Amino acid sequence: MALQSTLPSRTHKLASSEIKDKSAKAFLVARDAVANLQEFIDDSSRMAFLTVKECERELDQLEREIDEQLPAAITRVGERKARELVACLRFITDLERIGDLVWWIAKRIHDSRPKLRERDAEALKGMSELIVSMLEEVHKGFLNGVVGAGHAVLARDSKVDELRSQIFKSQLENSKRNNTLESIDVLFMTQALERAGDHVTNLAEELIHLLEGRSVRHLPKRLADG
Repeated sequence: MALQSTLPSRTHKLASSEIKDKSAKAFLVARDAVANLQEFIDDSSRMAFLTVKECERELDQLEREIDEQLPAAITRVGERKARELVACLRFITDLERIGDLVWWIAKRIHDSRPKLRERDAEALKGMSELIVSMLEEVHKGFLNGVVGAGHAVLARDSKVDELRSQIFKSQLENSKRNNTLESIDVLFMTQALERAGDHVTNLAEELIHLLEGRSVRHLPKRLADG
């Protein structure tokens, strides 16, 4: 009887551990999607384009698996582990949306082939590079329980906004001179990449909430960053 009574507990511990592993993997998949978008912007690599597509599909699959596993797992664990599982659900939601946004940008570039001016291409790649580093930071913080990683990411969020503003200003000036639809394409792609950055910010806020037990959402930036 003792053996039988421990089996369900071990099963659900295994399930919750598997959910955490899948969430951690999703961070890396999302990072790879953004990194390959950066490469696709740089040299129109066919392999990079296909990798972004595959990453988007893998994130969809990971989200489905976590959605299916979590309800049963969360009913058989303690409060601390339950909080971690809820965080995993929120993580995968934002990570899957990052995958969707990055794939949308890649398809837009592939289909429309807008002529990116060098400074705009560099700004887009700069935004991508920042998002990659922010994803890596939250991923490490999640694996190692380092709350400072979340605060570091929040502090970098403004840099993504600065690059977005730089592109918007450049494209609005260009559209006034040339009246081109290409500027609209670039603006849409920039906005989508900024939204991907916003989802990384959500991840950082959720990491802080998980590790500190307090929410930093909707706080003034100087308080949230502190």
